[in-house]
Formats: sequence, C-alpha cells, structure tokens
Amino acid sequence: MTPLDPSNPFAAPSSLPYGLPDYAAIREEHYLPAFLAGMEEQRAEVAAIAGNPDPPTIENTLVAFERTGRLLDRVSNVFYNQLSSDATPAIEALEEELAPLLAAHHDAIWLDADLAARVEALGAQADDGTLDLEPDTAYLLERRRIAHRRAGAGLPDEAQVRLRAINERLTTLEAKFGRTLLAATNAAAVLVDDEDELDGLPDDAKAAAAAAAERHDEHGKWLIDLVLPTDQPVLAQLENRALRRRVFEASSSRGLGGEHDTRPILLEIVALRAERARLLGYAHHADYIASDLTIHGADAVANLLGGLVGPAVANAKAEAAELQQALAHDEPRATLEPWDWSFYAQRVRRERRALDESALRPYLELDRVLTEGVFRAATLVFGLTFSHRHDLVGYHPDVRVYEVFDADDTGRALFLHDPWTRDSKRGGAWMNNLVDQSHLLGERCVVVNNLNIPKPAEGEPTLLTWDEVETLFHEFGHALHAIFSDVRYPSQSGTAVPRDAVEYPSQVNEMWAWEPAVLRGFALHHVTAEPMPAEWVQTLLEARQDGEGFATTEYLGAALLDQAWHRLTPDEVPASAQDVEGFERSAREAAGIAYAAVPPRYRSTYFNHVFSGGYSAGYYSYIWSEVLDADTVTWYEENGGLRRENGDEFRAKVLSRGGSLDALQAFEELRGRAPEIAPLLARRGLAGRD
Repeated sequence: MTPLDPSNPFAAPSSLPYGLPDYAAIREEHYLPAFLAGMEEQRAEVAAIAGNPDPPTIENTLVAFERTGRLLDRVSNVFYNQLSSDATPAIEALEEELAPLLAAHHDAIWLDADLAARVEALGAQADDGTLDLEPDTAYLLERRRIAHRRAGAGLPDEAQVRLRAINERLTTLEAKFGRTLLAATNAAAVLVDDEDELDGLPDDAKAAAAAAAERHDEHGKWLIDLVLPTDQPVLAQLENRALRRRVFEASSSRGLGGEHDTRPILLEIVALRAERARLLGYAHHADYIASDLTIHGADAVANLLGGLVGPAVANAKAEAAELQQALAHDEPRATLEPWDWSFYAQRVRRERRALDESALRPYLELDRVLTEGVFRAATLVFGLTFSHRHDLVGYHPDVRVYEVFDADDTGRALFLHDPWTRDSKRGGAWMNNLVDQSHLLGERCVVVNNLNIPKPAEGEPTLLTWDEVETLFHEFGHALHAIFSDVRYPSQSGTAVPRDAVEYPSQVNEMWAWEPAVLRGFALHHVTAEPMPAEWVQTLLEARQDGEGFATTEYLGAALLDQAWHRLTPDEVPASAQDVEGFERSAREAAGIAYAAVPPRYRSTYFNHVFSGGYSAGYYSYIWSEVLDADTVTWYEENGGLRRENGDEFRAKVLSRGGSLDALQAFEELRGRAPEIAPLLARRGLAGRD
C-alpha cells in the first residue's frame, strides 16, 4: 500500500478545533491522491476483517468495520461539500473521474462474500439468542445484514458483474446530471435591459440583480438568477407580466434541449435503476427504495400521495378562482397562468389580510434572523449558545464559523453558515457534515448549512422573504440533528436515518419561526430597529394556510412524477429524449394532478433531488416527514409549547439518537403512539376536502 504524502492536509486528522478541515492548507491537487490512498487503505482494512481466521465477533467484525475508511471519509466530506457549494471546472472534472472508482470501491466492500458471511454469522447468533447485544449494536447488526443483501451480496457471479457495471455507470450519470443542471440553471438566468421592467421588485433585490449582472460583465443591466424549484421568488413581485412569463419559462425549460440537455441523462438513469431493481428481485426501483424505508413499500407511498391529490387540487382550484378575479381586474380577457399565480396570490393576500410580504422584508435581515431567531430559538428550546469564531476559516470567504455550546457551556460542535448564491454553488438549500459525531472515534460534529439567497451589493443588508426565513430554520433543524447526535458508532451519527425520516427534525424546527416570542426577537427593522407592527405579526400568523392548495399541489406533482419514473420496468422506459415531456404529461394526468395553473415543483429535467441528489423514488419523504412533524408540533402544543423541558425530551428521544434505532420507534417513544395524519391535514387545510 502506497502511503499518502504526510504533507497532504488529509493525511492525518485536522488539528484544528473539532477537526475542522484546514482550509488554509487544502488545495485542489490534494484531493485525488487522498481519494486514491483512502480507497486503497480502506480496502486493505476490509480485507483484514474479511480474512480474519478468528470466528467473527462484534469487536473484530462490526466495530472493526466502523473504524475503517477514516482517510476516505475525511477527503470525501470536504470534497463533496466543495463540489456542491463552490465547484470549479477542476473539481467537476475530478468528480467525473472519481465517480466510477468510488462506485467500484463501494461494490468491492458490500459484495465481499467473506465480509457478508461474517456479518450473517453474527446475525444468526443474534437470531438464536446466543449473542446478547446492546440495542444500538443490535440495530447496527440488523442494518449491516440488510445492506449486504440489498447490495447484491447473495447474487450469482454473473449477476454481480452486471450489477457492478450498472452501479459504476449510474454514479457517473448522476454526477453528470448535477453538473449539467448547474450549467443549465446558470445559463437560464434572465437578463433585463430596461429597469422599468423591474417595477415591483424591491430596491435591495434590484441592486442584487444589478450586482449579479456586473459579475457577468453585463454593465448597466440586471440579471435574475434562478433558484432550483419551478416557482421563482421574483414572480411574486414583478408587475410586468411579460417579464414574469420570461422568468417562468426560463425556469421550467431548463434541461429541455440545447447545450445543457438533461433528458438523455435522466432516461439512462431511469433505465439502469429499473434494471438494477429487477436484478435484485424487486418489481421496480420505487419498490426497491421504499422497502427499506419507514413507510415500508411503494404501495404505501402511492396510497399516501394519492389520498392527498383530490383535497389538494380542490384547494388549489378554489384559490385560483380568487386569483382569476384579481387578474381580470388588470386584464379582463387574460387567463390565469403559472407565472401569474404568485403575483396575484400576493395581491389577494395584501387586500384580504392587509399583508404585503414585500413590506415585511426590511424587518427580516439575515444576520438578525440567524442570531436572534434561529440561534435564539435553539437557546430557548435546547439551551444552546453560539460564538462567532473569527479565528477559523471556512471553504469560501462567504462562510462564517460558529462554535456551539451546550447548556453547561461545554463545546459541542462547529456550525458553518454559507447563505448566499453564486455561480459555483448548486441550487437549493441543504446541510452537509464535515465531521460526524461518534464516541467510538472520539469525534464531535462539524456541520454546514447552505442556502441560495441573492447576495446584495457591497455594504447593503441581506433582506429575506418569509419563505427564506423558514428555509433558514428548516436547514438549521438538520444541523441540530447532527449537533445533538450522541451515538457510539459513526455510521449511526446524526442524520444517518432512513431517507423518509431525515426531513422530520428539520420540519419540526420550522415551528419556531412562527413562535411569537421568537418572531418578535428577530423581526426588527434593519435601519430603525423598530419591531414589526404587532398587527402584521398577527396577520402573518393568521395567514399560515394561505396558498396551501398551491403548495401542496405543486409538491404532489413532483412527488408523483418521481414515483412515475421509478415505477417503470426496464422495457417501459421511454426510448427518446423527445418522449420525456409526453411521459411527464401522461403521468400527471394519470395521477389526477394535471392542473395547468400549478406546475410541479420540479419538472423531470431539473429534478436534482431524484436524478442527482439521493432522493430517487423518495421525494415523498417530505410529506411523510411532515406527518411526523405535524404530529410532533401537536405534542409540543399539548405540553406547553416553547419550554426547555419539551426541547430536552425531543432531544433525548429523537435528535440525539441518530440512526441507532428505527426512526418510527423514536417517534413513538416521544409521542406514545404511532403517527397520525390528522394534524398534517389540519395544517394544510385539507381536512374535510374531497
């Protein structure tokens, strides 16, 4: 084995606080040698476990495996965070080179017959009662047995050869989809020559668009960058209907032909996933995915989503009728189109509720929302405190590093915050871990939150929409899941839970954005520090269900589209890129969700979650997690709401346990029963709808 050059920053664990990667030393040329050495090192470690002549034990098999791959983990966590947050052409080229190597590396481990046999032998001892295990170790063993089987360890050699080829190709294609979509999204940004077309856009947003144009050498113009979903934030503000249409069409046509066509990529991905599912004995990819998640089966997913379609569309049509009247006031012969929805929803809300969301923005300044909203809520609910570590640097100048302290002032984690959009950052908002907490390795958490908020001109404040405030709280909920992790094994750390439960804690954390005691602390005017008028706060709270018909319908459109693609057998996958739009249209019609005024949150060509982001056949997770979330919010309310005692119980029973037990078991220990859907229906205004 060739050792990694000791001068490479990944050669040894970082000596910085909490193991924060040494970004001052890391350069692009360090990645490839570290990856190659890391894969070689882990393969040798696994070979030693698999070839151990001693009978398998928990220590020499399960625990030994948990200790493998430390170098590979160090470089992977840093590399993939940079790839999503601050990619360069060299980083993207390296991802393409690494994808098949890492796929082969993964298969070499999980298809290792000797390793799988040792795990099965331990499982047999657990089954017959001769092996007495602590609960977290028992669950680790159960998950390891399942992982080997689902990887194909029991397949004949010929099938394994094909499976390895599929996995290698899929890894390459999924990476390619993400790169192509990022390029398509950057290319689709809308350039505006005439400032009059921007009427309705707040001054700070207009300044941000001017700054974006300057960065692209388009002097004296304005550039509207796109975010990942179909619906763009500026559509709620732009008065110019023609420009709204341009923005919508730019968003909804990403990846449909041209230089950045994602259709051939996604079709090959779908076909290979379908083939792999059949090889592994499943009806289709959706069945393969759901069978290992908390909902237990693709039919259960179909029933969940299908049962919400009728009420959601009924709500959306009722909302549309009101919006059509508002549109007719301006243009009597016009028909409500998708690019009109957000604008007229804003107007109707303003007239009915006396609530203008644009007027809220001066009261929602980023730094104050973060420190006096997100952080303060974590202090009130969990006892956490935060200190800005000016001495520590992140991977980009925009990143701020905070140390997180527990209620007893013990240092618990580092939190890196990266709020602004840039061309090198993929769309959306997300959380990444740089270091996973585990007692076995003696490591504490280092976690990143990324958002895509337009960066203002130099010296100007970052003013948020209410949706962006909620996103800030949501992503920090993911961070809390990592920060509070208190597990023995690194593979069970933090958010290492089934995909359809990973959004649960983050969605619960959104509740604190609406908590009056928290909201009053961060909703202060960025110039005068005057509080948001009390009647505005009350109106905001009363308006929570406004637009839920649209929100639920657009979400279900995407979730059902994901299911439709991944319920195909290999011979049912469309053969031509030209068939993608037709398939999408037919799938929406068959699901009863084809309501033209409300397009899906993501169309196939820019559905990064499922074709590049790990949510394939799992986008339903958001609504299923919201079932758990809404029920948990009810639990908080039944027990007095914002109380430390409630936070401590939620932390102890859910957040701290990561993937050390079944996620539904953790929920049921908190709630005292299985989850119920009624709180979700009430929240979204769907109760009693048909």
